[in-house]
Amino acid sequence: MLDASGKDALAARMTEHSQAPSGDAPLEIFTGSFTQQEAVPPAGISAAMAVLQHGRLHRYNEAEGEIAETALLEEEFAGLVGAEYCLAVASGGYAMATALRACGVEHGDKVLTNAFTLAPVPGAIASVGAVPVFVGVTEGLVIDLDDLAAKADQADVLMLSHMRGHICDMDALMALAKAHNLTVIEDCAHTMGADWAGVPSGRHGVMGCYSCQTYKHVNSGEGGLLVSDDPELMARAIMLSGSYMIYAKHRARPPLEAFEDVKYHTPNISGRMDNLRAAILRPQLADLGTQCARWNERYGVLDAALAGCNRLTRIERPKDEGFVASSYQFLLLDWDADAIRGFVAGCAARGVDLKWFGAPEPVAFTSTYQSWRYAPTDDMPASDRILHGIIDMRLPLTFSLEDCETIARIIRDEVVRAT
Repeated sequence: MLDASGKDALAARMTEHSQAPSGDAPLEIFTGSFTQQEAVPPAGISAAMAVLQHGRLHRYNEAEGEIAETALLEEEFAGLVGAEYCLAVASGGYAMATALRACGVEHGDKVLTNAFTLAPVPGAIASVGAVPVFVGVTEGLVIDLDDLAAKADQADVLMLSHMRGHICDMDALMALAKAHNLTVIEDCAHTMGADWAGVPSGRHGVMGCYSCQTYKHVNSGEGGLLVSDDPELMARAIMLSGSYMIYAKHRARPPLEAFEDVKYHTPNISGRMDNLRAAILRPQLADLGTQCARWNERYGVLDAALAGCNRLTRIERPKDEGFVASSYQFLLLDWDADAIRGFVAGCAARGVDLKWFGAPEPVAFTSTYQSWRYAPTDDMPASDRILHGIIDMRLPLTFSLEDCETIARIIRDEVVRAT
């Protein structure tokens, strides 16, 4: 979705394209969908049908001798990332809010987080009554560790967002966190299956939060997963999620004694995952490695095709970052707003759907720290320059490698036209 000025720019570019001289070659158009995901695999459909047929959708509703799909999903995901404990919940945002509550964040507390992220991250902080304190972004689209060090004494907790799959130097960040006694919670909505120097994303902090929303690496429409090695934190999280006193049914839970005190002092804020979504997710989780390789193959084709494109800045990926690329970002550094609008509109007129994070008003899912007015903050000029130039694009697995080459050609052409 474009803002009013963007729609005007789009109309102008479409007119320009339609009025190209008759002797010119027709402009290349991309006809694929940037929002069409692959179908749920047959094994997931079969498992979902079995749940629908027996009707036991609630995670604690089990037949004699049965293990609930949700309990199995938790056990399998914990094994995949090497965590002691796992909890399946209703959304990634719920996972983050639950992690904050489990870590003792209370009303009025300040929580550090990335200035470049999506609204559910500061939203989770605000949902527990806490106040986000935004930390700057680098040209690598990761948290600015110098800015983090400067602000570290303002809070006890960092909600670290691996925004759009970009992972910062986690060794350096954790050393900084240790020096400042910061508790780190990881938002891994865009990094399921990724790692830093071989350590899975979500396993550096005390808790890792993942999303299973449609545009993430596994798709149940909505859903989330929360992992930790800390028995008390996970016991609190399970109680918060609405386990009542049925927590013994969890297979990826702490020992029962971990619940003895917290069960009397932890409120029920129901946000459980159900067996239907878990059934859909388990086969996808089993195939995650293959799917991640497919995403990265598409990313590699697109990134290579954009190499050398003047005035477009590609994002350099650190050697220790084992990323998973379900989306693609680049920078139009120091372009003025009208030029960026024209570029985005020109791409849109040719079927390439790009999102601009630097628009003065939030559009669809794109917004910046200045848009979240429930969390007032000082301007960050160095970060504002980067945020102004961020262009974002989904990279669904429904795209072929040839599609990625077509998209790159259109982007390169529109950069030339805009400059």
